[in-house]
Amino acid sequence: MEIIRGLMAEYAKVKVLLPRSKKILEVSSDGAWDKAKWAEAAKERGPAGRVGDIIQVTHVDIDKDRIVLELNGGGGSGRKWYDHIQVGMGNATNPISQGGTNASGGTVVALTFGGPIGQVSSADIKKLLLPILDFDKESANENYFETLPEPIKEAIKAKKATVGMNRDQVMLAIGRPVSKNRETKEGAEYEDWIYGEPPGRVTFVTFVKDKVVTVKETYAGLGGSIATTPEQP
Repeated sequence: MEIIRGLMAEYAKVKVLLPRSKKILEVSSDGAWDKAKWAEAAKERGPAGRVGDIIQVTHVDIDKDRIVLELNGGGGSGRKWYDHIQVGMGNATNPISQGGTNASGGTVVALTFGGPIGQVSSADIKKLLLPILDFDKESANENYFETLPEPIKEAIKAKKATVGMNRDQVMLAIGRPVSKNRETKEGAEYEDWIYGEPPGRVTFVTFVKDKVVTVKETYAGLGGSIATTPEQP
């Protein structure tokens, strides 16, 4: 269904304090919500997202009179157990999970219509949610960019993929790949994102889980010959 396809995994910038809540947070299609109830929920369970945070739609349910969005995993912690675990060597550490959201937790929001939903698109839903969530990609990307480590920022500015990036960061840096390829080696699943086509430069960005482990540039000729781009002296 178009609404689900258009909303699933989308990022949005939080425009009001979003509380964690045991109950679904309702916002009317006319842009109104119970501010006192939301404030009470935030006082009781803390915020799921503060103004300016980036949050992600992780599940969508469509009912007769409402569309329910699970944000950052819903009303539980909203985080995977490994989000706060870091690995590294020496004094350098990096989070295992580096998703594109910086909100502190998860919650569930229902857009209510007071009657049958009717004919609406995902774009319509995003507009109706604008009082609380800004799905504009430029706005969300700009805010997300400011949360990144400096080396990742520099790589994105230079339009280069680099080891340690996640998928969202690679997309910001060099866009969508021409094709993808997956294979399993020694029990680990590798995913190649392939940029470019012969004849010309072809770049292979290889992920293990959600992290870039290698970036390789080659030159592919018309006959299928491939030469690795020589390293700069």
